[in-house]
Amino acid sequence: MPKEANRKNLTQLAAERLRPPTGGEAVTYWDKNLPGFGLRVSPKGRKTFIAQYRVKGGKEVLETIGTIELIPSVADARNRARASIDKARQGIHPIEDREQKKAQDEAEAAASAFTFAKLAERYMNEYAYVNTRSSTAAETERLLNKAAKHFGDKPIRDIKKADVIELLTREPGQTGIAGLSELNHVLSAVRRAFKWALAHDICSADPTFGVLKPLANEPTRDRVLTDDEIVKFWDACGKIGWPFGPLYKLLLLTGQRLNEVAGMRWSELDLDNKVWHLPPERTKNGKAHDIHLSDFALEIIDSLVRFKPAPGKPDFVFSFNGHAAVTGFWPAKANVEKHMGVDNWRLHDLRRTATTGMARLGIPPHVADRVLNHTGGKISGVARVYNRFEYIDERKAALDAWARFVASLVRPETAPQNVVDFKRQISG
Repeated sequence: MPKEANRKNLTQLAAERLRPPTGGEAVTYWDKNLPGFGLRVSPKGRKTFIAQYRVKGGKEVLETIGTIELIPSVADARNRARASIDKARQGIHPIEDREQKKAQDEAEAAASAFTFAKLAERYMNEYAYVNTRSSTAAETERLLNKAAKHFGDKPIRDIKKADVIELLTREPGQTGIAGLSELNHVLSAVRRAFKWALAHDICSADPTFGVLKPLANEPTRDRVLTDDEIVKFWDACGKIGWPFGPLYKLLLLTGQRLNEVAGMRWSELDLDNKVWHLPPERTKNGKAHDIHLSDFALEIIDSLVRFKPAPGKPDFVFSFNGHAAVTGFWPAKANVEKHMGVDNWRLHDLRRTATTGMARLGIPPHVADRVLNHTGGKISGVARVYNRFEYIDERKAALDAWARFVASLVRPETAPQNVVDFKRQISG
């Protein structure tokens, strides 16, 4: 119990005038007005407000209220002590109660801050990047980013089925989603992320449960750019410049997939032999693929800025900083559309345009399929290795012919006789 000799009327002035004890130990001065409230003074002059009380049915507790530097007002410190003493009389442990509320507040703050964007980040880092091909993971990340833009800052716990349905029914321009087909893919990606989160006890409900696809059967898309649109596209790419202008041009010239071209590494390029060696881990079908680089494609690659890669990082051809491949394809596409004056096309249509263009030049379908790295049936073992080089001369000729045809459209003044019949070129 507090000693009578150390009882004081703890006014503001009295507290400020208290001097450090000379005996080498801290001295506590107890308030005459509120039993259990005191001010402890250390030999170094540190003054700390305390409260001493017994929780109803429990042990005696000595609580530190705070130093006089943190709580300059004696009246404020006394009120805090009184609140703790009153709780103790009710059988509530003030310190434990405060810690419990603090933990609840922190949990509440964490739950409020855990948005879909953060869920998507965890899903990508802990599952998608680890268990799927890099090209698949990149596409999943792209789709989840579109969904995250829609859900915004809403906490995961507050995302309901109605929010998912709204994502699928909003106008494409409001979400950045190209159309119904892509909506299907976005829904699938969001559903997988929530299913994973539910299995890992990250969320308590899956708002995608019972949500139907906006399109039961996705129609086959056959959109290709006309010759006039190719000219407008090429001109627009020149206007938006690096990095997306040359990237999109290479999509058209090579006929390869967006994630493959965007993730191109300098180490994959054999510029002397005009070959791009695409490793199996970066292809959709897991099959290594060699792409011939036409002179037109090499001209674009030679014009690019070359970053020194960070230690342990890939040497990306298209990068803002040398540490990661570029992102933001669709805002850049919107910029191309603005300059073209044409917006009813997709980036994947460039691949289809290349295929159709090759067919116009007389290139057989089986050669075009090899150019695009399409594989009919299951290929494994030695056959898989040989298939990498199958029709290699024809593939080179096909991509050269296609590049010359594009050049004849976009540079007619420099390539008046640039298009050569494919069959005549192969036969020599």
